[in-house]
Amino acid sequence: MTAPLETDVAIVGAGPAGLFAVFELGMLKMRAVLIDALSEPGGQCTALYPEKPIYDIPAHPAIAAGTLVEALERQIAPFHAPRLLGRRVERLDGASGAFTLTTDQGETVRAKAVILAAGAGAFGPNRPPLDGLAAFEATGAVQYFVRRREALRGKRVVIAGGGDSAVDWALALKDLAQVAVVHRRPRFRAAPDSAAQLEAAAARGEVAMVIPYQLHALRGEAGRLDAVEVATLQGETRSLPADVLLAFFGLANDLGPIAGWGLALDQHRVCVDPATCATSRAGVFAIGDLAVYPGKLKLILQGFSEAAMAAHAIHPIVHPGQALHFAYSTTSGVPAG
Repeated sequence: MTAPLETDVAIVGAGPAGLFAVFELGMLKMRAVLIDALSEPGGQCTALYPEKPIYDIPAHPAIAAGTLVEALERQIAPFHAPRLLGRRVERLDGASGAFTLTTDQGETVRAKAVILAAGAGAFGPNRPPLDGLAAFEATGAVQYFVRRREALRGKRVVIAGGGDSAVDWALALKDLAQVAVVHRRPRFRAAPDSAAQLEAAAARGEVAMVIPYQLHALRGEAGRLDAVEVATLQGETRSLPADVLLAFFGLANDLGPIAGWGLALDQHRVCVDPATCATSRAGVFAIGDLAVYPGKLKLILQGFSEAAMAAHAIHPIVHPGQALHFAYSTTSGVPAG
């Protein structure tokens, strides 16, 4: 059995919020360890949509999700945070100032505080209830995430959904694929500016808007998609020529072992104090998509802010009795790598 890994703060989840927490903790002279069930850092940004453009990161009019993760990696490099990737935290024992985390591979991490940054938890796509779906999934004719935008060049792409992912990918693909967007109502649940851009693109004939329709059937043989059949609530049907269906109906969330750690929950998210990101269990904090409180916005930039708030709240746990003389990074600088 390997010796326990000793640190100040254990961060469960290595998505953007978890990565930035390493920086905020490091600037306050606290060590961190990153633990994530995925085999590489970045969370959903890396695993699901590394080429998806993100538009609400300050100072970046647009940045690919994978590029954002790479920049965060460079930012935290000076702090040399150990990583336990491809591991799931099964147990959380102890109390504030003396926690022990145990992974599914038997490793233990001892930490004075814990930050949960596990995003949506164990995630998977919400699949449409269509006959023969598995055969089309196996060939890539039906996809729920886009890892390589270029792979869709010249394809007939049907996008189903009404949220940010559907709208963003319609805009990102309109110049290299023939795109049709299927939604059951005219109004989209996306950022207003993005929805306005999609409406303008449709007016120019760059995107076909198939509204109000929903998915009805897939047509093709041996996993090769020829058409997507859609229908109105009144039963009127249309057939859309298609090579690929991108179905964006959100993720199914599963908190896994976190659900049994004695934390106050609101459905599949962890309730926190909005001033500190503290959970109902002393010494445990939650940030990013996992955290919920009144007024919460599920934005990466809010996860970054929560990382800073949690780090400041954790300082007295790691350094009891030591006054925190906070200085801006412009004056304090960043440790050399």
